[in-house]
Amino acid sequence: MVHYFIGNLGHFLVITSFITSIIAAYTYFLATNKKDELEKAKWNRTAKVIFYIHGLAVIGIVFSLYWIINNNYFEYHYAQSHSSKILPWYYQISCFWEGQEGSFLLWIFWNVILGVVLINTNKFWTAPVMTVFALVQAFLTSMILGVVFFNFKLGSSPFILLRDVIDAPIFKMNPEFVPKDGNGLNPLLQNYWMVIHPPTLFLGFATTLVPFAYCIAGLFIGKFKEWIRPALPWAQFSALVLGVGILMGAYWAYETLNFGGYWNWDPVENAVYVPWLVLVAAIHTMIAFKKSDTALKSAIILVISTFVLILYSTFLTRSGILGDSSVHSFTDLGLSGQLLIYLLVFVALSIWLIVSRWSKIPTNKQEVSTYSREFWILLGAITLCIMAFHVIYVTSYPVYNKVADLLGFSLNLAPPVDQVSSYSDKQIWFAIVVAVLSGTGQFFWWKKMDKKEFKNALIGPLLISLAISFIIIFATDFFTAAPDEEGFDRAFRFLRYFLLLICSVYSIIANTKIIIPLFKSNAMLTGGSFTHIGVGMMLVGILFSSGYSKIVSENYTGLVWSTEFPEEVNRNNLLLFMNDPRQMGEYSLNYRGMRKLFKDKGYVNESLVSNTNDPLKYVALTDIPSQKIKSGDTLYVIGPENTYFEIEYQEGDDKNFTLYPRVQLNETMDMIVYSPDIKRTLGSDLYTHIRTFPDPKDEGEWSELKEITAVMNSQFFVNDYVAVFEGVERLEEIAGTKLEGNDVAVKAKVRVQGETGDYIAEPIYIIKDQMAGKIPFTIKDLGIKITIESINPKENSFVFGLKTTQKEWVILEAVEMPYINILWFGTFLLCIGFTIAIRRRYLEFQKMRDKGVE
Repeated sequence: MVHYFIGNLGHFLVITSFITSIIAAYTYFLATNKKDELEKAKWNRTAKVIFYIHGLAVIGIVFSLYWIINNNYFEYHYAQSHSSKILPWYYQISCFWEGQEGSFLLWIFWNVILGVVLINTNKFWTAPVMTVFALVQAFLTSMILGVVFFNFKLGSSPFILLRDVIDAPIFKMNPEFVPKDGNGLNPLLQNYWMVIHPPTLFLGFATTLVPFAYCIAGLFIGKFKEWIRPALPWAQFSALVLGVGILMGAYWAYETLNFGGYWNWDPVENAVYVPWLVLVAAIHTMIAFKKSDTALKSAIILVISTFVLILYSTFLTRSGILGDSSVHSFTDLGLSGQLLIYLLVFVALSIWLIVSRWSKIPTNKQEVSTYSREFWILLGAITLCIMAFHVIYVTSYPVYNKVADLLGFSLNLAPPVDQVSSYSDKQIWFAIVVAVLSGTGQFFWWKKMDKKEFKNALIGPLLISLAISFIIIFATDFFTAAPDEEGFDRAFRFLRYFLLLICSVYSIIANTKIIIPLFKSNAMLTGGSFTHIGVGMMLVGILFSSGYSKIVSENYTGLVWSTEFPEEVNRNNLLLFMNDPRQMGEYSLNYRGMRKLFKDKGYVNESLVSNTNDPLKYVALTDIPSQKIKSGDTLYVIGPENTYFEIEYQEGDDKNFTLYPRVQLNETMDMIVYSPDIKRTLGSDLYTHIRTFPDPKDEGEWSELKEITAVMNSQFFVNDYVAVFEGVERLEEIAGTKLEGNDVAVKAKVRVQGETGDYIAEPIYIIKDQMAGKIPFTIKDLGIKITIESINPKENSFVFGLKTTQKEWVILEAVEMPYINILWFGTFLLCIGFTIAIRRRYLEFQKMRDKGVE
């Protein structure tokens, strides 16, 4: 049955939200231009009601779409494309924003929440700011409108039926046809970080609109300076949320992807990183203006650039222009034209306002001294902008190629082959400068200094930093980086690493020196120092975890695992056979087999359970006392697409631990995703992931059939394992099909004693329609296959067929990531610093607002 009502309701609410956003923008614009206060108040009240209706419509859209996903209404294209029946509720939430329409809706929802907050917190700025807000909402809601005007489709609706998208014969025969299941969620997104990372990131996107709206409003109504005060805490909040969103994405990549890191300079990663850099630069110029009336024009340009770059990143990731250059980008839904118009409208609006108001914007013509805080702030902002420009310039190569094609010539610009080295080798120099500036600039923040005072303030932290840096160098394997490089290249790399280490430590020490007396006087002033200490620690963590990560699974056997593998795989990976320990550096590794993860039971040997017609239910084949499982128990699997590989690590006589790297098999999407497991210690992470394993569908090469006759409770050997024929059970049905008449089926129970426990094999013998059939049972862990070849009723014996093959194996890679916790602790301090700064600036704004200052 097709559920028409919920889809029609959702589509109606989308149209309502689009129309009300346009009306709200117009009424707020009228309120902005009214001189009479009563008239202004009347239009403000009207616009507020309309925006609230818009907000309720958006909430209704969110409810409708989630209802469709949660109730498995696969007649809708969005649900069928992104969800499935086996997904738990929390991954169904991820389905909501996996597609373009859902992620746009998430962005629209956050804008509604922020709009309501702004309406109720700052009455003076409400009309001009909400004019911009409502206009942005009109553009965003148009992206999910899905309405056709004169053969032009405006937006892509999440409420379109599957039959209206796919031209399949089944829909011509039966328009009411509903698929039994959906394609499911992309395996890459089946991670708890993907439940919280996208909402955080899109909240960051949405918050960049707030300082932008204040800036545009200030330019439009002639309040060229006053907009800074209410916009600054929002800009800081935006930088915090967007930064946390970026870091969540990095941690997701670290835990889910198998490239052995947290940042791969992917174009989509870059497209979010760049606006954040420019936003941080904008915050510094806004603070500089509040302190000394300098850098106002810079603040205006950077605040506007941040939002424009958010729109540009949206265009990059959703227009399809990146093609295959990014693993994160969306496919083009025909929205590229709309996205380009969206971008160009706000670029044009911003340029018009800046140009028309430029001569009226106040400028402080006083020369900035080298020994002033303003000089160091502006220097830092310039450095951040150059960092951003370098990244966005290279990331935009596909855009340049497309523009050239439209103009009739070819550029053929290609992204860097080794993009990690290409970006990192240049960004490290900017990072060095940022570290120096974040440490030195703080000395000028609290008091004016001359040249002599500056030297006196600098010498202590500098000497301490040098001492600590040299201790770190000699206490760690600092000179082991880049073993493949030689001569000048390696020396130049050490120079970069050495400078980054010293400058990062210097930033930490210098800001610590500033923060100690501030705690005694006013802790609310410590936000900037905490943030800069966090940045310094992040740089140290990045330096060691990325520059000094070490492959510990190197192949010293001289064997080539496979001629089909690249040389790098054969060199840096280890082959493990089932229950065959192998030495890896200081560890002894033992592969114990494939596992499934079950609710309340943990990891269970895949060979000891059998699946059922319900993909979420398995049945235990034998008793597993260690996990309190009895034969025949029903077990509930967590993530049926997931298979885990149990890898035992033994270090010395006492220290041992087990890791469970994972593979996700999605046959519908034809995807195999390998994800690591990580052993975390205070000093380093041991990062382990599977590179390859035997194809479960590939039978492989089996030995010649060997027959053996056994009676009940007798023993025999199979592949050097002791087996016991324990019993026989008559079956009434096979694979859900009932047997009739003279049909007979029996199942034998054979217990095989493996290295780590017993396994149960249950081969089946069938006589149906006077024809004999055999269903073998394979124990992959032991490399054996057992069939019932025949039954001798007179002798009460069975003839078993035995085949053997190579035992299960995996090829894995293990990487040590030293001192990575310094990076994560630095991000924690960064967040604390931003939080303190936001609270301080908001209290200042609140105090001035209560005094009647605009």
